[in-house]
Amino acid sequence: MTELESERAYVTECRKGLQRMLDGARENVIVGEAVAGDRYSAERLGRHLKSLAKELSEAPEGPPFFGRLDVEEGHRYYIGRRHISGETGHPPVVIDWRAPVSTAFYRAHAGDRRGILMRRRYGWADLTLTGFEDEHLDGGAQVASRILAAEIERPRVGPMRDIVATIQPEQDELVRAELEESICVQGAPGTGKTAVGLHRAAYLLYAHRQRLDRHGVLILGPNRAFLGYIGAVLPALGEVDVEQTTVDDLLRRVQVKGTDSAEAAVVKHDERMAAVLRKALYGRIAKPAEPVAVRDGAFVWRVQQEDLRRIVDDARRAALPYRIGRERVLSQTVALIRRQAELRGRTATAAWMRAMTRGATPAIDAVWPNVKAEEVLTELLADPTGPAEGILAPEERRAITRARKTWTAADNVLIDELEGLLDHPKGYGHVIVDEAQDLSPMQCRAIARRSEYGSLTVLGDLAQGTTPWAAADWADQLKSLGKPDATVIALTTGFRVPAAVVELANGLLDDLGANVPRTRSFRSEGRLLMRADGEAAAAVTEAMAFEGSVGVIAADHELPGLVARLRAAGVDLAPVDEPGARVTAVPASMAKGLEYDHVVVVDPEAIVAAEPRGMNRLYVALTRAVSRLDVVGPLPLTRTRGASGPR
Repeated sequence: MTELESERAYVTECRKGLQRMLDGARENVIVGEAVAGDRYSAERLGRHLKSLAKELSEAPEGPPFFGRLDVEEGHRYYIGRRHISGETGHPPVVIDWRAPVSTAFYRAHAGDRRGILMRRRYGWADLTLTGFEDEHLDGGAQVASRILAAEIERPRVGPMRDIVATIQPEQDELVRAELEESICVQGAPGTGKTAVGLHRAAYLLYAHRQRLDRHGVLILGPNRAFLGYIGAVLPALGEVDVEQTTVDDLLRRVQVKGTDSAEAAVVKHDERMAAVLRKALYGRIAKPAEPVAVRDGAFVWRVQQEDLRRIVDDARRAALPYRIGRERVLSQTVALIRRQAELRGRTATAAWMRAMTRGATPAIDAVWPNVKAEEVLTELLADPTGPAEGILAPEERRAITRARKTWTAADNVLIDELEGLLDHPKGYGHVIVDEAQDLSPMQCRAIARRSEYGSLTVLGDLAQGTTPWAAADWADQLKSLGKPDATVIALTTGFRVPAAVVELANGLLDDLGANVPRTRSFRSEGRLLMRADGEAAAAVTEAMAFEGSVGVIAADHELPGLVARLRAAGVDLAPVDEPGARVTAVPASMAKGLEYDHVVVVDPEAIVAAEPRGMNRLYVALTRAVSRLDVVGPLPLTRTRGASGPR
């Protein structure tokens, strides 16, 4: 039997192992129903067993392993996306890529072998093992891996894939960072920062399962198209219990029907609004003007004005959330009534306490009103003069003033801030936020509230900042996110973007004014072609002759007309949110985070002219290609004119 045949026989053993695991999980569900114990424990056990069986049965089918380690002690470990058990009493046939022993697969090298003699990588065609290559670390020559390069460079079709077979040492260090550690990854396009964040989520769930099952993991992306693009990664790694949403959806409290002016949106996202909102909310608390009087049959219990003032002042000094402070004032007021009653021999039954609470509530409402976030914001925006005095300039106050109640997207951010003042929001054990350079200070505060007792993985690229409030440096952004001591690490090797595109992108950095390191490309191949105006249809037609996905990117306002012209020329384009499409029409504002094998950027000057940070938007559009890039129309920068010829 040849070595390849032996490895293929091992594949068969692995598939048998997976089937044994599935059969065992289904049997345990049946047996578990008869397990004695209290109802709560039985219910939790049943949920766990059913979840495990469902997870195994619905796991995407794929190669059972991608690597192998031969160690000095004579052991051999196969590394895969998930653990596969051996027969009863035998060691596992595949080790999970997140297990401690798997670290050596990613980090061992000739200078630090970590006890490894040989590392083997496998090549697959769908589910068939086609070959392997060995890297001997005990003195053998270091040879670049063709299988690794092919895996990195293979065409992009459909949603994002995991990168467990290609994780690089510097990426692995970030993936395996401790749960308590917050990190910020600055990464140019194609450096794998999003993949690092997703794989860190999977690793933390593996290493800290019990803790994160209680508090949860939250992934925040820039838009729904991006979430659809990354949505298959974690399930492929066996992790499905992760909340994935956008910042806008996370903060949505009211239905958005209005639109702010650019000036109003900038003011509403400014961190000073937090002080304005606090002033508007806590300004509703009044000084007690009279005693609290609660009727009890023929008798009236009283809490004197001075006592009530002391209770209110103590609650305010405690800096409690508004609703909790109000409950404390009410409960302490009722407690004073109870003490009076007990001194007079009255028995304070539960029913009597409820009656006293109802009786005291109107008086407390007059001092510490029970309010909703929406009504506070409605009154503030109708006339922000008082709360905003000394905080916002007169022109800023005028910008956010509105007479009628039509909610805007920025209002949801303000309502969330008020909700955070009113009560404690749900917290998460770990939050991963992508494209974090585009977050406003108020959005950062909303995320900080949800990760106050957890950690953050912050992913982004300062050069791709496209919002009016985009971060200029990570220090200020991390401070707003509540993690000023987070470590900032730069990824500078582009694995997905070819050298020709990286060279063009690096040439834009000086025009963007972004203080970020230049990127070098892992890949020497790729193509950049500059085309004349009107050649969009030809560019797309030629792109379709190649394998892989095609993205056609244009300014948002120009895309509908471009799509109509291309369809008239016989090119069928799918919308950006259609998964697995061959050719996709992409508004420039939604291109961030997406990848296509072949990208056609149409009319770069229109993309730049469409918005104040249009140059950053163009930088994003030009770096979506992982194999070939066609630019239809001139680039609007003198520094890039040298790239005007075909390449």
